[in-house]
Amino acid sequence: MPIASVDAVARAVLAIGTDYVPGHLLDWHEHRRAQFLYGATGVMIVETADGTWTVPTERAVLIPAMTRHRVRMLDVSTRSLYIEPGAVPWWPRACTVVDVTPLLRELLLAAVDLDADYDLAGREGAVAALLLHEIASLGSLPLHVDLPSAPDLAELCREYLAGPDVRLTNRDWARRLAMSERAFTRRFQRELGTSPAAWRTRARLVSAVPLLRERTVTQVATRLGYSSPASFTAAFSRTFGMAPSALVTNRQ
Repeated sequence: MPIASVDAVARAVLAIGTDYVPGHLLDWHEHRRAQFLYGATGVMIVETADGTWTVPTERAVLIPAMTRHRVRMLDVSTRSLYIEPGAVPWWPRACTVVDVTPLLRELLLAAVDLDADYDLAGREGAVAALLLHEIASLGSLPLHVDLPSAPDLAELCREYLAGPDVRLTNRDWARRLAMSERAFTRRFQRELGTSPAAWRTRARLVSAVPLLRERTVTQVATRLGYSSPASFTAAFSRTFGMAPSALVTNRQ
């Protein structure tokens, strides 16, 4: 059911469940309402002009109202909540990946079965109200990468996210833009507040999340150029506060 068909219904919270074919791309779009996008299966990659957010299985991303974004679905079944902005003044100003509690998962399953014009005074209204209380208490996960505002730098970064290569250097990027390595590094630092090398390291670690759906930690570490699974695990845990093994869903 498309959100446009029920967007005008006088309910603060609307729930819609959708199954996507592998690799489906929801191209650039925006919603009048804030969106809570939960992936019951698979991995979602959400992109805006400012960054990308990688959402593992059984996590969610909070998308602010009127934020232009696109989403790549990797074997994903979603449970989305579309929420009137006035009902959630505490909603983050930028996309935010969050952990999802067992209670919230059950509430989401119940919510997608509700009619759009559910009874506000009964159990259904209580479910909707409790959803907002649960979402407000969720902890965030730092599974994002910022993107530069300058189009030429953003193009370099988007290309790297699509195919991270540990062999790529600052000199390679500087040559692409016909700049000296020093001038390029200073410009990148001004844009994002981090060095190009540090940005690429974080981008490689974020790119590990979808890989961990189908590969072991050892296989992912090798693919991303780490000397050992232990060094990859240490870097991932230090950056994201969780071990990569927590995201492995299909050990081979």
